[in-house]
Amino acid sequence: MTERLNVEVAYARPDRQWLVALNLPEGATVQGAALASGILEVCPELDRSALKLGVFGKAAKPDAPLREGDRVEIYRPLLADPKEVRRQRAESGKRMKKGG
Repeated sequence: MTERLNVEVAYARPDRQWLVALNLPEGATVQGAALASGILEVCPELDRSALKLGVFGKAAKPDAPLREGDRVEIYRPLLADPKEVRRQRAESGKRMKKGG
């Protein structure tokens, strides 16, 4: 009998969050879970070819194998380049707020 893994896939937008529980075959990958979740079909802003994925808050490669109980996270694309934002702040003489 083939072993199965219980995992979750999470994605959040400012207006809505998804948490999908999946039961996948052993050997399933991070990308496989993201695709199986169905989230990519209902969120057109996500580009399949440039997905940023992680497991429990740590970046993960798409082909990384999953373990029982893992939570795969689909990350939103950045709205602004952090380096560019820092450069613009420096030019205008503004200081960053404490804590980010």
